[in-house]
Amino acid sequence: MAEPNAVLVVNAGSSSLKVRLLDGDNVVDSLDLTDWSGTEDTAELERFVAAQSAVDAVGHRIVHGGPDLTEPTVLDQKTRAAIEALTELAPLHQPRGVAGIDAVARVLPDTPAVACFDTAFHTTIPAAAATYALPREWNQRWALRRYGFHGLSHSYAARRTAELLGKPLGELRIVTCHLGAGASLAAVDAGRSVDTTMGFTPLAGLVMATRTGSVDPGLVLWLLKHTGLDLDALTHTLESESGLAGLGGSADLREILRRADTGDPAATLAFDVYLHRLTREIAAMTASLRGLDALAFTGGVGEHSPRVRGAATEGLAYLGIHVDASRNTATSDADISTPDAPVRTVVVTAREDIEIARHTRAALSV
Repeated sequence: MAEPNAVLVVNAGSSSLKVRLLDGDNVVDSLDLTDWSGTEDTAELERFVAAQSAVDAVGHRIVHGGPDLTEPTVLDQKTRAAIEALTELAPLHQPRGVAGIDAVARVLPDTPAVACFDTAFHTTIPAAAATYALPREWNQRWALRRYGFHGLSHSYAARRTAELLGKPLGELRIVTCHLGAGASLAAVDAGRSVDTTMGFTPLAGLVMATRTGSVDPGLVLWLLKHTGLDLDALTHTLESESGLAGLGGSADLREILRRADTGDPAATLAFDVYLHRLTREIAAMTASLRGLDALAFTGGVGEHSPRVRGAATEGLAYLGIHVDASRNTATSDADISTPDAPVRTVVVTAREDIEIARHTRAALSV
């Protein structure tokens, strides 16, 4: 079929929904829903979709594709069932993604739809970085590996970084920092992911709004054995009551910073832990790249918190990262480095919608 132009992009996050109608790369109409569970509140989404006069195709962001769904895939009942079957690996995201698929299909049953997977970008990670040191039989039997997430955001951020710097993507080693309620880093070498901080699920890596990030698996086993917590309670706590919320009493980093500035010790510690993990993991990603040409910040926190960017990069001067305080006030596409910094630091406006529409058009134009 001819390449579709008007693409409805449905981006279901862990607690919100962003819908964009794109004509080319331009947003024609949009809908943003916060605290969106996808279980009982699809009416507003359906009204928005029904109000659109022309939709050539629909692109859905799906967080986990598992071992088999490794590229943008035209949706049918089999693919939808495969996506739903992965719910245990991404319990905050996968049900909302399926709810978005179903709600839009009720309004546009004859419009082609494509599932675009956050894990797909990271299928290029080499075996040494993707493999867990578990029994080989386990890894093979259950497809255990580091899948990585936020791939649509990391892919776009890397391409946009090259454009901002006026350099070919194929010549750049970039660490992309997707910082929002969920957060992850990717080491991107010539446009290909070679390492990332998230793992088998989106629970690993950086400290997040309500998620722990990486913890010692022995600690989790100890909690199950000695505290009386059952598996469901522990899962809920690790996913929804940890991270900034668990340490500092709020999932909102802005509130954590406000309270830290008043001397609140819990908020201060929460930010210090968040920052320590972020700085450490940026350095770790550079090791996987064998060097660094550019550092990119994107996502709600990455774009709008000069304080986080400044604090995270302050201890990375030895890598050649130097941020100009006056430029660091930027909240959209910009180079915020000092003029002579050998490693360029940029802010990239998150446009997963462009990446999803791009993949959707490609999948339907074959």
